[in-house]
Amino acid sequence: MEQQILEILKEEYPEIEFETDKRLWDDGILDSVTLLGIVSTLNMEFDISIPYVEIVEANFNSVAGMARMVERLQSAKK
Repeated sequence: MEQQILEILKEEYPEIEFETDKRLWDDGILDSVTLLGIVSTLNMEFDISIPYVEIVEANFNSVAGMARMVERLQSAKK
């Protein structure tokens, strides 16, 4: 899942170093527009709906956090 998300995000946002940055949210690398774009992309790509309460640092500081969130939301959907 992590690799799949990484590939999608690298294509959409080539200017961001998703592989090396582990504090995307905390360090301000993700601005509000980029964050909303990522939420929208993950929603479409993985057929999920990321609720507002999931838009927190732990879920968006790294690709690993995003992958855990997507997997959790997919499991809850079943």
